[in-house]
Amino acid sequence: MEKGNLAPLFDAGHDVAESGSEHEYLLHHEGACYAGRHLLVDVWDGENLSNPDVIDGALRRGAEAAGAKLLHVHLHEFSENGGVSGVAVLAESHISIHTWPEWNYAAVDVFMCGGTDPIKAADVLREAFKPARLDIADHYRGRIR
Repeated sequence: MEKGNLAPLFDAGHDVAESGSEHEYLLHHEGACYAGRHLLVDVWDGENLSNPDVIDGALRRGAEAAGAKLLHVHLHEFSENGGVSGVAVLAESHISIHTWPEWNYAAVDVFMCGGTDPIKAADVLREAFKPARLDIADHYRGRIR
Protein backbone atom coordinates (compact mmCIF):
# COMPACT_ATOMS: atom_id res chain seq x y z
CA MET A 1 0.00 0.00 0.00
CA GLU A 2 1.39 3.36 -0.90
CA LYS A 3 1.78 6.08 1.71
CA GLY A 4 -0.77 8.26 -0.09
CA ASN A 5 -3.45 5.59 0.31
CA LEU A 6 -3.17 5.71 4.09
CA ALA A 7 -2.98 9.44 4.70
CA PRO A 8 -4.86 9.44 8.04
CA LEU A 9 -2.54 6.78 9.46
CA PHE A 10 0.54 8.77 8.54
CA ASP A 11 -0.48 12.06 10.11
CA ALA A 12 2.16 12.35 12.81
CA GLY A 13 0.23 15.25 14.34
CA HIS A 14 -2.07 12.73 16.02
CA ASP A 15 0.81 11.00 17.79
CA VAL A 16 2.18 12.58 20.94
CA ALA A 17 4.62 11.09 23.41
CA GLU A 18 3.48 11.28 27.02
CA SER A 19 5.77 13.67 28.85
CA GLY A 20 6.23 15.10 32.29
CA SER A 21 6.24 11.67 33.92
CA GLU A 22 8.16 8.42 34.07
CA HIS A 23 6.14 7.31 31.00
CA GLU A 24 7.77 9.57 28.40
CA TYR A 25 8.11 6.60 26.06
CA LEU A 26 4.34 6.05 25.73
CA LEU A 27 2.55 7.18 22.59
CA HIS A 28 -0.90 8.78 22.42
CA HIS A 29 -2.96 8.21 19.30
CA GLU A 30 -6.67 8.91 18.80
CA GLY A 31 -7.45 9.00 22.52
CA ALA A 32 -5.56 5.82 23.44
CA CYS A 33 -2.11 5.22 24.91
CA TYR A 34 0.30 2.70 23.33
CA ALA A 35 3.74 1.25 23.98
CA GLY A 36 4.80 2.06 20.42
CA ARG A 37 4.17 2.22 16.70
CA HIS A 38 5.24 -0.65 14.45
CA LEU A 39 5.62 -0.35 10.69
CA LEU A 40 5.92 -3.52 8.62
CA VAL A 41 7.60 -2.44 5.40
CA ASP A 42 7.83 -4.61 2.29
CA VAL A 43 10.43 -3.45 -0.24
CA TRP A 44 9.81 -4.82 -3.74
CA ASP A 45 12.13 -4.58 -6.74
CA GLY A 46 14.66 -2.43 -4.94
CA GLU A 47 18.35 -1.78 -5.41
CA ASN A 48 21.27 -2.69 -3.13
CA LEU A 49 19.47 -5.48 -1.26
CA SER A 50 22.72 -7.46 -0.96
CA ASN A 51 24.96 -4.47 -0.21
CA PRO A 52 25.76 -4.40 3.53
CA ASP A 53 27.19 -0.87 3.35
CA VAL A 54 23.97 0.53 1.87
CA ILE A 55 21.87 -1.45 4.36
CA ASP A 56 23.97 -0.29 7.32
CA GLY A 57 23.68 3.31 6.16
CA ALA A 58 19.92 3.03 5.66
CA LEU A 59 19.42 1.68 9.19
CA ARG A 60 21.57 4.43 10.70
CA ARG A 61 20.01 7.25 8.67
CA GLY A 62 16.52 5.87 9.30
CA ALA A 63 17.04 5.95 13.06
CA GLU A 64 18.43 9.48 12.90
CA ALA A 65 15.64 10.76 10.63
CA ALA A 66 13.01 9.28 12.97
CA GLY A 67 14.53 11.02 15.98
CA ALA A 68 15.64 7.78 17.65
CA LYS A 69 18.83 7.13 19.61
CA LEU A 70 20.95 4.48 17.90
CA LEU A 71 22.61 2.05 20.31
CA HIS A 72 24.05 -0.62 17.99
CA VAL A 73 23.87 -1.99 14.43
CA HIS A 74 24.57 -5.63 13.65
CA LEU A 75 24.45 -7.18 10.15
CA HIS A 76 24.89 -10.73 8.94
CA GLU A 77 25.61 -11.58 5.28
CA PHE A 78 24.44 -14.91 3.87
CA SER A 79 26.93 -16.21 1.34
CA GLU A 80 24.57 -18.67 -0.36
CA ASN A 81 22.17 -16.05 -1.77
CA GLY A 82 23.70 -12.67 -0.94
CA GLY A 83 20.94 -11.85 1.53
CA VAL A 84 21.51 -9.68 4.57
CA SER A 85 19.80 -9.72 7.95
CA GLY A 86 20.37 -6.91 10.36
CA VAL A 87 19.10 -4.88 13.25
CA ALA A 88 19.58 -1.38 14.51
CA VAL A 89 18.97 -1.50 18.25
CA LEU A 90 17.48 1.78 19.41
CA ALA A 91 16.80 3.25 22.82
CA GLU A 92 13.23 3.45 21.47
CA SER A 93 13.19 -0.21 20.18
CA HIS A 94 14.55 -1.32 16.76
CA ILE A 95 14.69 -1.33 12.98
CA SER A 96 15.30 -4.77 11.49
CA ILE A 97 15.78 -5.95 7.92
CA HIS A 98 15.89 -9.29 6.13
CA THR A 99 16.69 -9.28 2.40
CA TRP A 100 16.11 -11.89 -0.29
CA PRO A 101 18.01 -10.53 -3.32
CA GLU A 102 17.06 -13.61 -5.34
CA TRP A 103 13.42 -12.50 -5.02
CA ASN A 104 14.30 -8.79 -5.14
CA TYR A 105 12.50 -8.37 -1.80
CA ALA A 106 13.24 -7.09 1.71
CA ALA A 107 11.14 -7.22 4.88
CA VAL A 108 11.74 -4.38 7.31
CA ASP A 109 10.30 -3.79 10.80
CA VAL A 110 10.39 -0.28 12.24
CA PHE A 111 9.20 -0.34 15.85
CA MET A 112 9.56 2.81 17.95
CA CYS A 113 8.15 4.46 21.02
CA GLY A 114 8.23 7.94 22.48
CA GLY A 115 8.56 11.09 20.43
CA THR A 116 9.94 9.37 17.33
CA ASP A 117 8.42 9.32 13.84
CA PRO A 118 8.91 5.89 12.23
CA ILE A 119 7.48 7.13 8.92
CA LYS A 120 10.64 9.19 8.49
CA ALA A 121 12.65 5.95 8.72
CA ALA A 122 10.44 4.46 5.99
CA ASP A 123 11.17 7.51 3.83
CA VAL A 124 14.90 6.78 4.22
CA LEU A 125 14.31 3.16 3.15
CA ARG A 126 12.54 4.39 0.02
CA GLU A 127 15.50 6.66 -0.77
CA ALA A 128 18.15 4.00 -0.06
CA PHE A 129 16.60 1.08 -1.94
CA LYS A 130 14.63 2.90 -4.67
CA PRO A 131 11.93 0.21 -4.78
CA ALA A 132 9.35 -0.11 -7.53
CA ARG A 133 6.88 -0.67 -4.68
CA LEU A 134 7.01 -0.02 -0.94
CA ASP A 135 4.12 -1.47 1.08
CA ILE A 136 3.61 -0.24 4.63
CA ALA A 137 1.36 -1.75 7.31
CA ASP A 138 1.00 0.58 10.30
CA HIS A 139 0.23 -0.84 13.76
CA TYR A 140 -0.02 0.65 17.21
CA ARG A 141 1.28 -1.90 19.73
CA GLY A 142 0.67 -2.50 23.41
CA ARG A 143 -2.47 -0.51 24.19
CA ILE A 144 -1.90 0.65 27.76
CA ARG A 145 -5.17 2.55 28.20
